[in-house]
Amino acid sequence: MPERLEQLEAALAGRYTIEKELGQGGMATVYLAQDVRHHREVAIKVLRPDLAAALGPERFLREIRIAANLNHPHILALFDSGEADGFLYYVMPYIKGQTLRDRIDKEGELPIPETVRIIREVVDALAYAHAEGVVHRDIKPDNVMLTGGHSVVADFGIAKAVSQSTVRGHITTAGVALGTPAYMAPEQAAADPQIDHRADIYAVGTLAYELLAGRTPFTGASPQEIGRAHV
Repeated sequence: MPERLEQLEAALAGRYTIEKELGQGGMATVYLAQDVRHHREVAIKVLRPDLAAALGPERFLREIRIAANLNHPHILALFDSGEADGFLYYVMPYIKGQTLRDRIDKEGELPIPETVRIIREVVDALAYAHAEGVVHRDIKPDNVMLTGGHSVVADFGIAKAVSQSTVRGHITTAGVALGTPAYMAPEQAAADPQIDHRADIYAVGTLAYELLAGRTPFTGASPQEIGRAHV
């Protein structure tokens, strides 16, 4: 068993039992775990060590706390979050479904009626969050879960927490892109510090394009090239 996983299990002992790794993304590793107290399966996202060090627990927990107050049928709930022995983590329901990314990779473009339904549900979630003053900043197929015939948006609060740990004028910290270039609004690609809800609206448009066409509107050899295309 890798040393880091052993350290994580020790840090969360008595609260969560790690069962297996589900996957890795640009900002976090996801584990399937058992919630010891409530006897339920959960997904635990643990931030990368370098990102956790750059971010710090105070900023991370503040943004996660804001996201935890979002209560909407198309927003993935947040069960818990915290810092344990240097690990920054947050806990969500374990969804027995697939991501929208999985669906696109498997099938390509989606039928128009299904695309309309998915986009309507994502926009419904975002409109609620925006009314609460929360901007997602990283809408993409990887952050939309498909379960029980419905769409659920995940990872509210994470992109903002990461972005606030950066030096103004840079779009990466600890090697992590703030947002995903293929879905970034021009102002986000240009590292404008005053990002608002319009960046989410732009990303939804890009997402809808991909669902209908089977590909994103802009591609390039590097993130910078894709960003320039959006601008």
